[in-house]
Amino acid sequence: MKILISNDDGFQAPGIVALYEALKTLADVEVVAPEHNNSAKSNALTLHSPLYVHRAANGFRYVNGTPADCVHIALTGLLGYRPDLVVSGINNGANMGDDTIYSGTVGAAMEGYLFGIPSIAFSQVDKGWGELASAALKAREIVQQVQAQAMLGSQPWLLNVNLPNLPLDQFKPARVCRLGRRHAAEPVITQQSPRGETMYWIGSAGPAMDEAEGTDFHATALGHVAITPLKVDLTDHDHLGDWVQTAAKLHAGAGA
Repeated sequence: MKILISNDDGFQAPGIVALYEALKTLADVEVVAPEHNNSAKSNALTLHSPLYVHRAANGFRYVNGTPADCVHIALTGLLGYRPDLVVSGINNGANMGDDTIYSGTVGAAMEGYLFGIPSIAFSQVDKGWGELASAALKAREIVQQVQAQAMLGSQPWLLNVNLPNLPLDQFKPARVCRLGRRHAAEPVITQQSPRGETMYWIGSAGPAMDEAEGTDFHATALGHVAITPLKVDLTDHDHLGDWVQTAAKLHAGAGA
C-alpha cells in the first residue's frame, strides 16, 4: 500500500508528524505538505505564481502553496506513481458542519478524491494537540480497516473524520454521521494599523446551530469518532424543477 499524506497546518505541525509515525509501518508513506499554515484555504490552487518543492531534514517535502497545491503537484508528477490512499491531517481543531467547506484539511483530501483516489481527512475536535498519540492510533485503525475490507483500488470515496481528544481506551464506537450546521461567524474584528489604516480580521466561527442526534457535532460531544462520507456534487437536486420553471419564464419574457 502506498499513502500520500498532506495537511493544512504545515509540514512541521505535530498532527502530520504523528500521523506519519502511525502509518509508516502500514505502507510506503510520502509526505507533501504546505510550508506554512494554510488553514481555511479550502480547495484553492495557486495559478499565478510559481510553486517550489523542498525536502526537510526528516524527509518530508513541503511546498510554498496550499494544501490542494501539495496534493495536485504530488499526483501530477512529483511522486511518479499513483498512491492507493490520500490522507490529510491530523488537523489542529474540528472540521465539522460548515467548516468542511472552508477546511484546507478537507480540501487536500478532496483533491485526492477528484483524482479518483480514496481519501480521508482527519481532525481533532479540540485545538492544542491534546491526546494526539491516541488520535493517530485511531486514524491508523481506520486506515487498516478500509484496507482489510479491500476498499482501496476500487471506486474513489471521501471521508471526513473527527476525533475527540480522548485517550484511546475512552473512544466510543465510531458513528457514521451527517454534517451539522453552524450559526454565522462572529463579527469581523477591526484594528488600526501603525499607519492609521483600518485592518480587518475574520471573526471566529459561530456556535453549532444543528447539533441534533445523527450529526458530527452530536457524536463527538458524546465521545464518538464521527465519520462523514462526503461528495463533491453541489447541485440542488431537490429544486431543479423549480428553476426549470424560472428559466422557462425568463425565456418567455425575453421573447415577448
